[in-house]
Amino acid sequence: MDPIAAIPSVATSTTILNMMGLLIGLGQLSTAYALQNGGWVSAFILFGLFMLGAYTSHLLGRCLASDERLQSYADIGFLAFGRTGRYVALFFVYMESFMALVSFTISMTDHLTQALDGYKFHISFFSLSTAQSLTVIAILVSIPSVWLRNLGKISIISTFSIILSLLICVVLICTCLFGGFKANQPIHVFEIKNIFSVSGLYIFNIASHMAIPNVYRSMANPAAFPTISFLSFAAVSALYTFLAFLGAKMFGPEVNSLVTLSMPKNSVLTKIALWIAVIIPMTKYVVFTVPMASEVERHLPATMPLWKRSIIRGAAGSIYLLIVLVLAITVPFFETVLGLTGSFVSIFVSVILPIAFYLWIFRLRVSLVSIVIHLSIIVICFGVGVMGVIANTRSMIKHYQ
Repeated sequence: MDPIAAIPSVATSTTILNMMGLLIGLGQLSTAYALQNGGWVSAFILFGLFMLGAYTSHLLGRCLASDERLQSYADIGFLAFGRTGRYVALFFVYMESFMALVSFTISMTDHLTQALDGYKFHISFFSLSTAQSLTVIAILVSIPSVWLRNLGKISIISTFSIILSLLICVVLICTCLFGGFKANQPIHVFEIKNIFSVSGLYIFNIASHMAIPNVYRSMANPAAFPTISFLSFAAVSALYTFLAFLGAKMFGPEVNSLVTLSMPKNSVLTKIALWIAVIIPMTKYVVFTVPMASEVERHLPATMPLWKRSIIRGAAGSIYLLIVLVLAITVPFFETVLGLTGSFVSIFVSVILPIAFYLWIFRLRVSLVSIVIHLSIIVICFGVGVMGVIANTRSMIKHYQ
C-alpha cells in the first residue's frame, strides 16, 4: 500500500484544527497594513476572498470524492487535464509553498531584529547580522519537524500555531487597552490606487488549498468536509477582519506591514508579541513542505523500504528549507514578497485551478449558467492577479533603487 494513502483517519475536531492551522499564520499580521492602505471598504474584499476560498475548497473536495485514488492536488490536476494538468498544478503548488516559506522566514528575521535590538550575535563563517544568524539557527531547529509523516501528529503543531495566533490577538487587544493607545486613527474609505498592491496580501490569507487533499484523505468522515471547510474559513475570516481594523485604528498611517513591528518598543507586551511572531513561522514549515515531500515520496519505487522513503522524504524537505533560508536573507522585503505570492501563485492554487479542475472533471454534469459564472470568476481573478503582480513588482524595483 502506498504510504501516502495510509494516513490514519482523524476525527472531525482534528480536521478543523488542521484546516484552521493551514489558514492562520502571518497573514493576520499584514491585514492591518492592507486595510490601512486599501481603505475600510477593502475589508469586503477580504471577506469575499475567504468565502471564495471556502467554496473552491469545497470544489476540490468534490473532485476528491469522485475518485478514491486521488491523493494530492497534482492528482486532481492529472484527472482533469492529464500530464499537463499535473505539471501545472505541481508548478504552482511548489511556487506557493516556496514563496510562502520565504515570506515567513523574512518575517522571522524582521521580528528577531526588533526583539534583539542591541544584542549582538554572529556566526563566525558568514557575514550575517544578529537576526540573520539567529534565523539560520531557527531554521536548523525547525528541520526535524519536516520529517513528520502524518497529519495526526502534524495537528499538534497546527493546534500550537492556532494558540500562538490567538495569543497575538490577545496581546494586541491588551496593548490597545493598557498601552495608552486610543484606537481612533483614521482609515480612508477606499484607496483605489493601492487596491491591487494590497490584493495580493489579502489573497495570500486564503492560501491553504495545496494541502486540502491531505486533510480530506485523513478524515474519518469526508462527507463533513464542506461544513468543516466553511466553518474554518468563516472563523479565520472573522479573526483576520477584527485584527485588520484593530491594527489600523491603533496605528493609522504609521502601521507596519507586520503590525507587531508597530507596537511600542520596550513594552513587555511587545516583547511577547515579537517572540510569538518568531515562533509562528517555525510551526508552518512542516505544513508547507508536506505537498513537496509527499510528491517526492510518491515517485520512489514501491519496493523501497519505508525507512528509506522516510529518509529521502525528510532530506528533500530539509534541503527545501535551506534554499528558502538563502533566498529570505537575499530578498528581505516582506510585504512585497507576500503580495507577489498572493497575486502570482495563491490566486491560481486557491481559486483559478480548483475551478478549472472542477469544470472539466464534471463537465457533463455542470449547467451552462454554472459554467458562465465559474469562468467569469476565473477571468476576474486572473485580471486581479496580473495587476497585483505588476504593482508588487514595481514596489520591489523601488526597494532596489
